[in-house]
Amino acid sequence: MNICVFLSAADLDDRYTRPARDFARMLGKGGHTLVWGGSDSGLMKVVADGVQEAGGRLVGVSVDFLSSKARPGADEMVIARDLAERKKLLLEKADAVVIMVGGTGTLDEATEILELKKHGRTAKPVVLLNTAGFYDGLQQQFRRMEEEGFLPRPLSELMYFADEPAAALAYLEEPPAAH
Repeated sequence: MNICVFLSAADLDDRYTRPARDFARMLGKGGHTLVWGGSDSGLMKVVADGVQEAGGRLVGVSVDFLSSKARPGADEMVIARDLAERKKLLLEKADAVVIMVGGTGTLDEATEILELKKHGRTAKPVVLLNTAGFYDGLQQQFRRMEEEGFLPRPLSELMYFADEPAAALAYLEEPPAAH
């Protein structure tokens, strides 16, 4: 399975890097391909290293203005013209999406896939990996959106919330009918 991971390229504390490394190893050992933003820095590097060390493939999609930070040695690296094309290519190359800890870029990518799902433009499973409670507030906001009628589909049809890497991968490896 090609699993797109949206995450930060920043250097982060061990409470975020350790679970990310665990998830990456599980992806690689499971024979999955990591589709990611292509960066060789920060948390993106941690995940790419973990997948590659565990025998998984790497498919990066960088963007022109960040191409100097693209990871050498990826199995495939595409350089998009701009961020919009990058998001499009990331999603085209993925069978599923995992949202890990990140900043505004990660949120932008996350809301893009959720909008596509909301409007029935994709059926790809989406997991929000809530490492160390990072997304507790966002999860609460999504639930409020659902309760107050801002989501035309149940939140459970848009995304799955996982607190641990193993739960995130287990959800993705379930037969599609289970979603």
